[in-house]
Amino acid sequence: MRKRLRELGIIIGQFPTGPHNAITDVPGVRVGHCTLISDTPRVARTGVTMVVPRNDVWLNPCMAGHYSFNGNGEMTGLLWLAESGQLGSPIGLTNTHQVGLVRDTLVKYAVEQGFSDSFHLPVVAETYDGWLNDIEAFHVQEQHIYTALAAATDGPVAEGNVGGGTGMICHAFKGGIGTASRLVQTAAETYTIGILVQANYGMRHLLRVDGRPIGRTLDHDRVPIPEHKRPTGNSIIVIVATDAPLSAGQCTRLAQRATIGLARVGGTGHNGSGDIFLAFATGNELLRDGRSHHAVSMLAHATLDPLFDAVAEGVEEAILNALCAAETMTGQLGRTVYGLPLESLVA
Repeated sequence: MRKRLRELGIIIGQFPTGPHNAITDVPGVRVGHCTLISDTPRVARTGVTMVVPRNDVWLNPCMAGHYSFNGNGEMTGLLWLAESGQLGSPIGLTNTHQVGLVRDTLVKYAVEQGFSDSFHLPVVAETYDGWLNDIEAFHVQEQHIYTALAAATDGPVAEGNVGGGTGMICHAFKGGIGTASRLVQTAAETYTIGILVQANYGMRHLLRVDGRPIGRTLDHDRVPIPEHKRPTGNSIIVIVATDAPLSAGQCTRLAQRATIGLARVGGTGHNGSGDIFLAFATGNELLRDGRSHHAVSMLAHATLDPLFDAVAEGVEEAILNALCAAETMTGQLGRTVYGLPLESLVA
């Protein structure tokens, strides 16, 4: 039985977690997966993950911002998100070759549900799973996006080899989906920071756990590095959520701090890596109901430091939760990627 990092007795940082230590600890946020694993007629090790910021996000956007640490990757909808400072759709995560399908299906879903607007520019991001998954078979179909949306719920979030993270590799171990949360006390009240990652990046010798160079000390003979014809490109998508009332610019500042958590685990933003981060805040209502203006609030910039620290902690732990949850997987051409050996990690 795989365990999360804290279940192994390894505690990252100083802030308390929410009840599930997941992005769904942010009120209203839901996550759903659709996982595709089969060997015929072609090998599938892929899927779709949906992050729903709030139930009425199509009609009530969230303040949002993004940051590209290294841009060898894709996240649709970012031009309008940067222009408007708003996120008006669920966030889809999948493999590199199926971003367009997921994006178009989200538009179709919005129209079918009656979320009329002059246009929809959904946010969908990717990492490359073509080492384990036969990515050119285009396994993800419309019904799988609908399944992930229908499965979206609050509470505990499945991690590791699920959804968009099914075929991903992290620090030459099996990677995938990971999540974490932090509770931050400010002078006004307590806010929740939630993180979800799709981790598919990194070299073994760079892996660090709570500052310790684990990647250099693990027994590589016991857990070999999958090098044969492995592509050099790799990526991570980080989604940051909070219920704090933030401006779009403050969301961008939170997204930038995801870089710190990534660096603590051993990510350095290699040339072939798509390290793309998005942060959204649900603390304001922005209903599209014909009104001519919105009254919004925001935290003072001077109060943001604890939120920055919480993002760094949460990203660090979410990546490590992905590594802890992911199990050894064999994919196309008999290629095998091994799960992080938890006993060795604890030792």
